[in-house]
Formats: sequence, structure tokens, C-alpha cells
Amino acid sequence: MPGGRLTQQHRQQIALGLADGLAYAEIARRLDRPTSTITREVMRNGGPTAYRADLAHRATERRAHQRRQAAPRGQQALPQGHGRDAEAVREYEEAFTTLVMQSGLPKMMSRVLTALTIADEGSLTASELAQRLQVSPASVSKASAFLESQGLIRRERDERRRERYVVDADVWYQSMIASARSHARLAETARQGVSVLGPGTPAAGRLENIARFVDFVGESIARAAEQAREILYSAPEVRSGRVVEDEAEGVAVAGVDGGDAVADGGGGPASS
Repeated sequence: MPGGRLTQQHRQQIALGLADGLAYAEIARRLDRPTSTITREVMRNGGPTAYRADLAHRATERRAHQRRQAAPRGQQALPQGHGRDAEAVREYEEAFTTLVMQSGLPKMMSRVLTALTIADEGSLTASELAQRLQVSPASVSKASAFLESQGLIRRERDERRRERYVVDADVWYQSMIASARSHARLAETARQGVSVLGPGTPAAGRLENIARFVDFVGESIARAAEQAREILYSAPEVRSGRVVEDEAEGVAVAGVDGGDAVADGGGGPASS
């Protein structure tokens, strides 16, 4: 598969493919590129509905210019374990951050949450976050405090008594439950408006419809989150092709085929 950076012509073809409703895989096939390349390109430049070739090309040139300016100051890609491509990891981090921002989190908070999510340990110190994100410790502290207040991360001390920020395995479950609570508060407030504006009036009827809608959505989110958590996090952990049962019940090891592996879960902290 040919390498090299995407050109403006490539981006125009991507935009045309998106406009025609083509899947990322089909666009990638037509450009003879990996699907992951097309996915990253689209998601870090507005997503499938807002992608524009000219804006995407200018944004890419701007990022490249900023990296060239930063290089003399000593900023380098952090070393990657497990044979990972540092540039591919950086691009994926940008794409994931963009998605988190689109969900409503501010940029700095999104960057911190992403960095913790893709760290193998699931935890980093404030110093490690500042170095990784090339920002001040104060920015990390402010963003982390906000994420902690939302229940998305927590703090703990490691064996060296250093404070670490931790993202748990069930962070997205907690996020969905928080969203469901927000829907419930909105429904309650809308119903308060019904009595204030007068039952039977057009405005009250509109608020009642809002309350019913968000009630249904919120309850559906909570129910789906609970079901998904039960399914995903009740599965036994898989390590090196073997199923490891809950250590509280003793160590029971049974060999399994690699193809039967299930997702790592358990609902515990992601840190090792």
C-alpha cells in the first residue's frame, strides 16, 4: 500500500466519497490507503457530516508547521511500547480527542481524558500528563479537577506516594449514568414549568412533551448501560490465552483457544 501524506486531491476524493455516502473502507479502497488512515483524517477534521477538503488540508499544514516550530524546543514524540508506530498513535490520539470534544467536553479536559484512556497503565501523574501533552501543570490540574468532579477519573497514590490520575475500566458506564441523571433533572425541570405556565396551555404542552421525551431517553440510556456493564464486565479476564477466574474464589485456570478470547473487564481500575 502506498505511503506518504494525503494530498489535497486525496482529500477532495474523500469529501466526494462522504457526500456519496460511501463507507470509510470503500473510500480507502479507492485511494489504496488503509481504512484507519481515512478514519483518522475524517474524524480529526470535523467528522463525516462536516468534513471539507480545503479546511482539512489547511488544518493539516498548520499542524505540521506547529510541529516544526516545536521541534527546536526539544518536543519529541514519546517512545512507544509494544512496537507501536509513534506517529500513528499521535494521530489516533488527536482523532479520539476530537470525538470526546464533540461529546461536549472542553479541549483540555478531552486531551487529559484521552491520554489516560490510551495509556496502558490507565493512570498518569500530573508531571507525566504535562510532559505528554506539552502543557503547564496548572492546566493539567484544572482539567483533572473538572474530570474528577464529573466522575470520569479519580486520584490515587502509588507505592512511591505520588498522586496519580486514574481512568477506570467502566468510565464510559459512569459517563452514561451521569448523562441519564442529567436527563432526569431536565425532565423534572420541564414538568415544573408545566405548573408555572398553566396546564393545557401551548407552552405547558411543549414542556410536557420535552419531559416525556427526555424521561424515555434517560431511562433507556440507564437501562442499556446497566445491561452492557453486566455483559462486558462480568466476563472472566483473559491473559496470554488462558481464562483467569476471580481470585477471590481461588485461582482456576482453564486453557482456551485464542479465537475464544473475551474482552478484559471486571469493572476495576484500569491501572496495574
